[in-house]
Amino acid sequence: MLLRVRVTLPDRPGSLAQVTSVLGAAGADITQVTVLDRGDGRATDDITVFCPESTPREALVKSLESVEDISVAAVWTTREAPGTYPELEILKYITTAGDRALTTLIDSLPVLFSADWAATTTETRTDDGGVESRVVYASWRAPEHITVPADTPHRPVALTLDDGLHVIHAPLPPLALSLLLARSEGPAFHRIEVHRLTRILEIFLTLPATERSVARQLRK
Repeated sequence: MLLRVRVTLPDRPGSLAQVTSVLGAAGADITQVTVLDRGDGRATDDITVFCPESTPREALVKSLESVEDISVAAVWTTREAPGTYPELEILKYITTAGDRALTTLIDSLPVLFSADWAATTTETRTDDGGVESRVVYASWRAPEHITVPADTPHRPVALTLDDGLHVIHAPLPPLALSLLLARSEGPAFHRIEVHRLTRILEIFLTLPATERSVARQLRK
């Protein structure tokens, strides 16, 4: 199984070698390391590892926390294949997806961000003059009832909802839509992940097929 491990460690020579050594001793095969943050003598890394199904996650955490000054934020499953350029692949598919551009994007985001599900919503007027959110399209693991934060932000933001669900809430103003990317397992979304999603959405909104794809979904 593929796992993502988020650790904070001293930003000095040898620290990452200690982490990789401990993970290897615990039976994890390291396939990718991504540096999320560096500053004030500390670094935060996302490490992708392949482990046998029989390897308990608790064993990985315990092994890592046995190293001085190492803290583990979370260990969670991922479907993002390491060593690839998934954004480029997905954007290539979207450019040829035609009316399926929006659904292709939403189905792809959970894989790109090691998340659970994604959905787009729009606001509609109710009979009593109020406003409610309606799901336009959701990926297959999305719950039947999606709770949308009350206020749509001016730019993508990371939030943790009252039930502990971690989300990125992003506006798609040209399309009168908002987007939710959700992760129930693992840590809150890092600012680097928010920035990464922001750039993907900026490119998506410039594609000729985008408005046609959204119009098709709104008609359903």
